[in-house]
Amino acid sequence: MRNKWWLGVLCLTLGCDFTSLTYPDALCLQHIAVVNPQTGIQDDQTVIIQAGKILRVADSKLLPLSPKNTIIDCSGKYLIPGLWDAHVHFAFIEGLAPFMFDLFLAYGVTSVRDTGGKLSFVQHWKKLSRAKPTQAPRVMIAGPLIDGIPNVYDGSDPDHPPLSVGIHSVEEVHEEVQQLIDAEVDFLKAYEMLTPEQFYEIIRMAQAHHLKVTGHVPLSMDVIAASNAGLNSMEHLRNLELSCASNSDSLLNARRGMLTEGMHDPGGALRSRIHNAERENAILHYDEHRADSILNILYKNQTWQIPTLNLASGNILQPFMLPDYQEAFAYLPDTIATEWMTEIEHFKNYQPTEFQKQYTQWFMDMVGKINKEEIPIMAGTDCPIFYQPPGRSLHQELVVLVQSGLTPLEALRTATINPARYFGLQNELGSVDENKWADLVILDANPLDDINNTRKIQAVIKQGKYYSREDLDQILSGLKQQ
Repeated sequence: MRNKWWLGVLCLTLGCDFTSLTYPDALCLQHIAVVNPQTGIQDDQTVIIQAGKILRVADSKLLPLSPKNTIIDCSGKYLIPGLWDAHVHFAFIEGLAPFMFDLFLAYGVTSVRDTGGKLSFVQHWKKLSRAKPTQAPRVMIAGPLIDGIPNVYDGSDPDHPPLSVGIHSVEEVHEEVQQLIDAEVDFLKAYEMLTPEQFYEIIRMAQAHHLKVTGHVPLSMDVIAASNAGLNSMEHLRNLELSCASNSDSLLNARRGMLTEGMHDPGGALRSRIHNAERENAILHYDEHRADSILNILYKNQTWQIPTLNLASGNILQPFMLPDYQEAFAYLPDTIATEWMTEIEHFKNYQPTEFQKQYTQWFMDMVGKINKEEIPIMAGTDCPIFYQPPGRSLHQELVVLVQSGLTPLEALRTATINPARYFGLQNELGSVDENKWADLVILDANPLDDINNTRKIQAVIKQGKYYSREDLDQILSGLKQQ
């Protein structure tokens, strides 16, 4: 034993050749720059992947590898965690759903959060994802939107497919939520036409079963009441502007009156009528001090925000006009791609109103303020709504987040470690650390220099399975042939 100890000391003193060290059945990424979403770049790292997980992360100089290993020289490349799209809808265009897994994977999106659809439909995609963990993104589901009466997404027209259930009473809330709990959904989504009593019951049941509740602030409530009640996250900043106005109390009373008067109207039409009547008024009466007090409450309550900025700014920034954005349409079903391109033609001569410009600027400024207040943000797109191709649109979301004031590192955080934290999976996902699942993306350029570089994908690794650029191109080519 004493001789072995002296041998160890001698090796450390003189330097021993450890190149015979091998990692059986492992993939070794050598000389790669690792992007840590919390702290930034770690240059010249070696990452060992084995059995679907990250086994080792170390300085390449301190981890020489035997040529017996499966080694990929990643000099000049950058490694980021697999990306999340935290707001998607498999059920919005059901004919597109079979294409979505491959599109997400090809664009480096390894986890998604489905925020509303018929339970049996979204369950199918979650089960399929679990059955093929190396070939599909991780899927977290809410089941249907839990809405009041009239419910918005009632299936009455193509713009309002049946994504929701309309609830008449608190007793019905209890029944619906219990069914979703029994179905083992990952979170719940509350919607805009709920009464306060229905909303509170959703929160109460969710908390009793340790489920998060996301959603739109109900039109019958304000943001402060919803956040204080326990709303864990807000989608699209929806109805935040109505609470940030100096005349917010009168707006709330007017909304409640409109909800009562329109209770027999279609939900989508009633919601639009209320938004049209109040949104511009609210922005006209925007109160900076009131907004600051509300943001303080959101921070105190840790009410997360999923701004879906690419959607919110779409009329003004028109990302669907970008050539490489439209290239992604080629991987959609022909009928959908043709419909999208036809409708996009109308935007070539589109002249937004002054209020649309003003509202978009307000929205982007508010996201910047939310970030400065350290209210947690997740990147989500609402794809495939508003011509957003699954996968590609998430990269555009990161671009608009940076345009709204986030640094590239902060934007990257919204699509990696933050969603993992939201679901309590930060010890399994969201960063390039040992013992986490190997959901990773290899880039040709540094995303911290330019967030657009997240699109320069050299390879994707899904739970340890390596997809080269050629593999990803083959996946996309296969979609064209379907």
